[in-house]
Amino acid sequence: MTNIPTPAPGAAAGASVCRRLVGRTAVVTGAGSGIGLAAVRRLASEGARVVCADIDAATGKAAADEVDGLFVRTDVTDPEQVEALFRAAFDTYGSVDVAFNNAGISPPDDDSILDTGLDAWRRVQEVNLTSVYLCCKAALPYMRRQGRGSIINTASFVARMGAATSQISYTASKGGVLALSRELGVQFAREGIRVNALCPGPVNTPLLRELFAKDPERAQRRLVHIPLGRFAEADEIAAAVAFLASDDASFVNASDFLVDGGISGAYVTPL
Repeated sequence: MTNIPTPAPGAAAGASVCRRLVGRTAVVTGAGSGIGLAAVRRLASEGARVVCADIDAATGKAAADEVDGLFVRTDVTDPEQVEALFRAAFDTYGSVDVAFNNAGISPPDDDSILDTGLDAWRRVQEVNLTSVYLCCKAALPYMRRQGRGSIINTASFVARMGAATSQISYTASKGGVLALSRELGVQFAREGIRVNALCPGPVNTPLLRELFAKDPERAQRRLVHIPLGRFAEADEIAAAVAFLASDDASFVNASDFLVDGGISGAYVTPL
């Protein structure tokens, strides 16, 4: 297992006392683990009523139960299930104020374009990009009627950079999320709806640890490029989600909001 440096005490933002989202309804996809679970906890701590969507009923329901929220089992590639998710949020709580469209995959058979098959390409595009299209399409009518809303789509710093350790379909899908978010942010801005693409750097999640445990050399090749010298914690990404969801980000729109430890700005990192 590659040694992943941990942040200094207090670096993560899980102990926030902010209450910026009281009375608002937030829908989170991929809510059962990783960034999604951290976002569920952070949004709830700021007062939001959280609707947790996940294809895994056990982890999704556990997340919802933890914050006294609503769980809706959802295959985010299925249009009818996505529509039912946002309808359940509105029917239960009376509004859809925040949509954190976060569900995504990074399977091992998505590699170099020379090795990645068409089935793997299509599967990643469906889960990572088509699902964001479907979730935005389902959330927007509620937000338009309200005259307000914040949509946060999980892209990635790889949407801005190239890598020789390629995951070609993942990278392409996140580039699509970035472009889609920018266009929606421009189109619906004057209706009170903000749309931003959240672009995390590598995050210390179970998925990443499993991937890098299998290939420590590949992990080290990535880690060396991060000026802070470590991967992000999921709580740190969740703090950015809460900011983008809140009125503190009222003039942040159609952006690629980087939370990457400086990796996208680095040429040579410190020794």
